[in-house]
Amino acid sequence: MRNIAIIPARSGSKGLTDKNIRELAGRPLIAYTIEAALKSGMFETVMVSTDSTRYAQIAREYGAEVPFFRSREASSDTASSWDVVREVLDKYQEAGKAFDTLMLLQPTSPLRTVQNIREAYEEMEEKEANAVVSLCEMEHSPQQCNVLPEDLSLEKFIRPSAKGKRRQEMERFYRFNGAIYLVKVEAFRRNAGIYSDRCFAYLMGRRESVDIDDEFDFAVAESFLNMKQ
Repeated sequence: MRNIAIIPARSGSKGLTDKNIRELAGRPLIAYTIEAALKSGMFETVMVSTDSTRYAQIAREYGAEVPFFRSREASSDTASSWDVVREVLDKYQEAGKAFDTLMLLQPTSPLRTVQNIREAYEEMEEKEANAVVSLCEMEHSPQQCNVLPEDLSLEKFIRPSAKGKRRQEMERFYRFNGAIYLVKVEAFRRNAGIYSDRCFAYLMGRRESVDIDDEFDFAVAESFLNMKQ
Protein backbone atom coordinates (compact mmCIF):
# COMPACT_ATOMS: atom_id res chain seq x y z
CA MET A 1 0.00 0.00 0.00
CA ARG A 2 0.99 3.61 -0.46
CA ASN A 3 1.38 4.94 3.08
CA ILE A 4 2.17 8.44 4.28
CA ALA A 5 3.32 9.54 7.73
CA ILE A 6 2.15 13.06 8.56
CA ILE A 7 4.01 14.79 11.39
CA PRO A 8 2.33 18.07 12.43
CA ALA A 9 4.77 20.66 13.78
CA ARG A 10 3.37 24.14 13.99
CA SER A 11 5.84 26.73 15.27
CA GLY A 12 5.20 28.40 18.58
CA SER A 13 3.75 26.83 21.69
CA LYS A 14 1.71 28.50 24.40
CA GLY A 15 3.05 26.11 27.03
CA LEU A 16 6.70 25.56 26.05
CA THR A 17 8.42 27.82 23.54
CA ASP A 18 9.32 25.96 20.31
CA LYS A 19 8.50 22.67 22.01
CA ASN A 20 8.62 20.62 18.81
CA ILE A 21 12.27 21.44 18.12
CA ARG A 22 13.47 21.79 21.70
CA GLU A 23 16.49 19.64 22.47
CA LEU A 24 15.72 16.36 24.19
CA ALA A 25 18.69 14.17 25.16
CA GLY A 26 20.83 15.89 22.55
CA ARG A 27 18.40 16.01 19.61
CA PRO A 28 15.36 18.08 18.59
CA LEU A 29 12.12 16.60 19.87
CA ILE A 30 10.74 16.16 16.35
CA ALA A 31 13.76 14.06 15.34
CA TYR A 32 12.59 11.05 17.36
CA THR A 33 9.30 10.83 15.49
CA ILE A 34 10.89 11.34 12.07
CA GLU A 35 13.49 8.64 12.70
CA ALA A 36 10.97 6.12 14.04
CA ALA A 37 8.78 6.63 10.96
CA LEU A 38 11.71 6.26 8.56
CA LYS A 39 13.17 3.21 10.32
CA SER A 40 9.81 1.45 10.39
CA GLY A 41 9.98 1.03 6.62
CA MET A 42 6.19 1.37 6.43
CA PHE A 43 5.95 4.65 4.54
CA GLU A 44 6.38 5.76 0.98
CA THR A 45 6.45 9.33 2.29
CA VAL A 46 7.38 10.78 5.69
CA MET A 47 6.46 14.45 5.73
CA VAL A 48 6.35 17.29 8.24
CA SER A 49 3.57 19.87 8.06
CA THR A 50 4.88 23.15 9.43
CA ASP A 51 4.56 26.90 9.01
CA SER A 52 8.20 27.57 9.90
CA THR A 53 11.31 27.65 7.68
CA ARG A 54 13.42 26.83 10.74
CA TYR A 55 11.30 23.78 11.58
CA ALA A 56 11.40 22.73 7.92
CA GLN A 57 15.20 22.88 7.84
CA ILE A 58 15.48 20.69 10.94
CA ALA A 59 12.91 18.23 9.59
CA ARG A 60 14.82 17.88 6.32
CA GLU A 61 18.10 17.39 8.17
CA TYR A 62 16.60 14.30 9.79
CA GLY A 63 15.22 12.93 6.53
CA ALA A 64 11.60 14.12 6.32
CA GLU A 65 9.98 15.81 3.35
CA VAL A 66 8.62 19.34 3.63
CA PRO A 67 7.24 19.88 0.11
CA PHE A 68 5.07 22.85 1.11
CA PHE A 69 4.29 25.04 4.09
CA ARG A 70 1.13 24.96 6.09
CA SER A 71 -1.49 27.53 5.18
CA ARG A 72 -2.50 30.34 7.50
CA GLU A 73 -5.88 28.67 8.08
CA ALA A 74 -4.28 25.36 9.07
CA SER A 75 -1.82 27.19 11.34
CA SER A 76 -4.46 28.97 13.42
CA ASP A 77 -5.28 28.15 17.03
CA THR A 78 -8.68 26.84 15.96
CA ALA A 79 -7.38 24.42 13.31
CA SER A 80 -7.41 20.77 14.31
CA SER A 81 -4.86 18.09 13.44
CA TRP A 82 -7.42 16.65 11.03
CA ASP A 83 -7.67 20.01 9.25
CA VAL A 84 -3.92 19.73 8.75
CA VAL A 85 -4.28 16.16 7.45
CA ARG A 86 -6.92 17.21 4.91
CA GLU A 87 -4.70 20.01 3.67
CA VAL A 88 -1.74 17.65 3.27
CA LEU A 89 -3.76 15.05 1.36
CA ASP A 90 -5.28 17.72 -0.89
CA LYS A 91 -1.90 19.26 -1.73
CA TYR A 92 -0.34 15.91 -2.56
CA GLN A 93 -3.38 15.05 -4.68
CA GLU A 94 -3.00 18.31 -6.58
CA ALA A 95 0.58 17.23 -7.30
CA GLY A 96 -0.67 13.89 -8.62
CA LYS A 97 0.24 11.78 -5.59
CA ALA A 98 -2.36 9.72 -3.68
CA PHE A 99 -2.10 7.39 -0.67
CA ASP A 100 -3.98 4.38 0.68
CA THR A 101 -3.31 5.02 4.38
CA LEU A 102 -2.12 7.86 6.54
CA MET A 103 -0.58 7.78 9.98
CA LEU A 104 -0.67 10.95 12.04
CA LEU A 105 2.40 10.98 14.30
CA GLN A 106 2.59 13.81 16.80
CA PRO A 107 6.17 14.85 17.65
CA THR A 108 5.25 15.07 21.35
CA SER A 109 5.46 11.25 21.61
CA PRO A 110 9.24 10.70 21.35
CA LEU A 111 9.24 7.26 23.00
CA ARG A 112 6.92 5.72 20.40
CA THR A 113 8.91 2.92 18.77
CA VAL A 114 9.41 1.44 15.32
CA GLN A 115 7.71 -1.68 16.64
CA ASN A 116 4.65 0.34 17.72
CA ILE A 117 4.26 1.71 14.20
CA ARG A 118 4.61 -1.70 12.59
CA GLU A 119 2.23 -3.36 15.05
CA ALA A 120 -0.45 -0.75 14.36
CA TYR A 121 -0.29 -1.66 10.68
CA GLU A 122 -0.36 -5.37 11.54
CA GLU A 123 -3.51 -4.81 13.61
CA MET A 124 -5.14 -2.90 10.77
CA GLU A 125 -4.53 -5.87 8.49
CA GLU A 126 -5.57 -8.53 11.01
CA LYS A 127 -8.83 -6.80 11.96
CA GLU A 128 -9.54 -5.47 8.47
CA ALA A 129 -9.82 -2.11 10.19
CA ASN A 130 -10.43 1.27 8.65
CA ALA A 131 -8.63 2.94 11.54
CA VAL A 132 -6.34 2.04 14.45
CA VAL A 133 -5.68 4.48 17.31
CA SER A 134 -3.21 4.06 20.17
CA LEU A 135 -4.33 3.94 23.80
CA CYS A 136 -2.71 3.03 27.08
CA GLU A 137 -4.03 1.92 30.44
CA MET A 138 -4.76 4.79 32.82
CA GLU A 139 -2.33 5.26 35.68
CA HIS A 140 -5.20 5.47 38.18
CA SER A 141 -8.76 4.26 37.90
CA PRO A 142 -11.40 7.01 37.61
CA GLN A 143 -13.21 5.12 40.37
CA GLN A 144 -10.52 6.43 42.71
CA CYS A 145 -11.08 10.03 41.58
CA ASN A 146 -13.73 12.63 42.34
CA VAL A 147 -14.35 16.36 42.54
CA LEU A 148 -13.70 18.24 45.78
CA PRO A 149 -15.95 20.76 47.54
CA GLU A 150 -14.59 24.17 48.49
CA ASP A 151 -13.91 23.06 52.08
CA LEU A 152 -11.88 20.04 50.78
CA SER A 153 -14.03 17.59 52.72
CA LEU A 154 -13.47 13.92 51.84
CA GLU A 155 -16.79 12.83 53.32
CA LYS A 156 -18.27 11.85 49.93
CA PHE A 157 -15.04 11.56 47.96
CA ILE A 158 -14.95 7.76 47.73
CA ARG A 159 -17.43 6.60 45.10
CA PRO A 160 -19.84 3.79 46.05
CA SER A 161 -18.44 1.67 43.22
CA ALA A 162 -14.96 1.85 44.76
CA LYS A 163 -15.80 1.18 48.40
CA GLY A 164 -14.18 -1.94 49.76
CA LYS A 165 -12.31 -2.68 46.53
CA ARG A 166 -8.58 -3.04 46.17
CA ARG A 167 -6.96 -1.38 43.18
CA GLN A 168 -6.40 -4.76 41.53
CA GLU A 169 -10.13 -5.53 41.74
CA MET A 170 -11.26 -2.41 39.91
CA GLU A 171 -12.10 -2.31 36.21
CA ARG A 172 -9.33 -1.27 33.87
CA PHE A 173 -9.74 2.06 32.12
CA TYR A 174 -7.84 3.28 29.07
CA ARG A 175 -7.04 6.67 27.54
CA PHE A 176 -5.85 8.00 24.21
CA ASN A 177 -2.09 8.58 24.38
CA GLY A 178 -1.74 10.69 21.22
CA ALA A 179 1.04 8.57 19.72
CA ILE A 180 -0.56 6.86 16.71
CA TYR A 181 -3.58 7.65 14.53
CA LEU A 182 -3.70 5.28 11.55
CA VAL A 183 -6.55 5.48 9.04
CA LYS A 184 -7.31 4.43 5.50
CA VAL A 185 -7.54 7.53 3.34
CA GLU A 186 -10.75 6.45 1.64
CA ALA A 187 -12.45 5.96 5.01
CA PHE A 188 -11.08 9.27 6.29
CA ARG A 189 -12.49 11.07 3.28
CA ARG A 190 -15.84 9.30 3.60
CA ASN A 191 -16.46 9.77 7.32
CA ALA A 192 -16.66 12.87 9.46
CA GLY A 193 -14.48 11.19 12.11
CA ILE A 194 -12.33 8.08 12.41
CA TYR A 195 -13.82 6.33 15.43
CA SER A 196 -17.17 4.99 14.21
CA ASP A 197 -16.33 2.90 11.16
CA ARG A 198 -14.29 -0.21 12.10
CA CYS A 199 -11.87 1.67 14.34
CA PHE A 200 -9.87 -0.37 16.85
CA ALA A 201 -7.57 0.35 19.78
CA TYR A 202 -3.86 -0.41 19.63
CA LEU A 203 -2.58 -0.73 23.20
CA MET A 204 0.80 0.72 24.13
CA GLY A 205 2.80 0.59 27.35
CA ARG A 206 3.02 3.55 29.70
CA ARG A 207 6.67 4.19 28.87
CA GLU A 208 6.05 4.46 25.13
CA SER A 209 2.97 6.60 25.86
CA VAL A 210 4.79 9.58 27.41
CA ASP A 211 3.24 12.67 25.81
CA ILE A 212 5.24 15.86 26.25
CA ASP A 213 3.20 18.84 27.35
CA ASP A 214 5.28 20.49 30.08
CA GLU A 215 8.67 20.55 31.81
CA PHE A 216 7.86 17.49 33.90
CA ASP A 217 7.09 15.46 30.78
CA PHE A 218 10.37 16.55 29.23
CA ALA A 219 12.25 15.38 32.32
CA VAL A 220 10.48 12.00 32.29
CA ALA A 221 11.18 11.42 28.59
CA GLU A 222 14.81 12.48 28.93
CA SER A 223 15.27 10.14 31.87
CA PHE A 224 14.01 7.17 29.84
CA LEU A 225 16.12 8.11 26.82
CA ASN A 226 19.26 8.45 28.94
CA MET A 227 18.61 5.00 30.45
CA LYS A 228 18.69 3.48 26.95
CA GLN A 229 22.08 5.03 26.11
